Amino acid sequence: MDRFRELTTFLAVAETGAFNGAARRLKTSPPAVTRLVTALEERLGTQLFSRTTRRVALTEAGLRLRDDAQRILADLEEAETTAAGARTVPRGHLSLTAPLLFGQRFVAPILRAYLDAHPGMTASALFLDRNVNLLDEGLDLALRIGVLQDSSLSARRVGAVRSIVVASPAYVARHGRPAAPEDLAGHRVIYSTTINPRPAWTFSRDGRPRTQRLTPVLSLNTLESAIAAAEHDWGITRAFSYQVSDALAAGRLVELLTEHEDREMPVHLLHAEGRRAAAKIRSFIDFAAERLSGEGQRLLAR
Repeated sequence: MDRFRELTTFLAVAETGAFNGAARRLKTSPPAVTRLVTALEERLGTQLFSRTTRRVALTEAGLRLRDDAQRILADLEEAETTAAGARTVPRGHLSLTAPLLFGQRFVAPILRAYLDAHPGMTASALFLDRNVNLLDEGLDLALRIGVLQDSSLSARRVGAVRSIVVASPAYVARHGRPAAPEDLAGHRVIYSTTINPRPAWTFSRDGRPRTQRLTPVLSLNTLESAIAAAEHDWGITRAFSYQVSDALAAGRLVELLTEHEDREMPVHLLHAEGRRAAAKIRSFIDFAAERLSGEGQRLLAR
């Protein structure tokens, strides 16, 4: 039996004080009302009404259920109204996740601008260098860098980044510039374990990938610390283009092995709602895509 009909019928009896009155309100027959209430009582294992020939009165259990049922049905009506409006007007709370540095540098400013454009909205962001499961964490959106694995999530490409090997000009002046990935064996390699704990970098030339195993002199668990060590003339590291774009532009770092880095890694926004996504999700994706496309040169650091 449909639980919504059971609760609606129960409330009609409770509010009218009679099975006949409930039947008139619901435009059904008294026997149908009796059947629904009886089915509800049997399923709950308790009596909800004291019945006499003159009146129907709520029991103690019935009084408690009446209060809960009123709240549940009111919440359901509000949820349906909100959902119908949410398809056209952004409203409510938007939650998302992104890689740490990308989130700090690009997503946070976009999120602030989006909230300025939609004052009724609120938002929260989880910036972590690991893939967060949207459904497990109850999040609306995820920004991912790299080739996507097969997934039931909907995806929209919003940009691209590259991997870049970098060192400071002072380091290159003292130790020379590697001409090929295998030359890294003769250099101080600063390795970040954020993406892959096994020390290896994959390069690509003319569309053909090759993996170069490394013997790091220094291994660090954050990209920020690896980049900082490179900026302090300590060695060679690798990062995503957007992470070192400012340092390259300012001359604190220079790019190495450029001819061995011809791959672009896509940046996607993912969500689980498909074509029926709420307006807050669709509008933020459009908003973010427009701004990230304008950041194309900084993302690729070219």
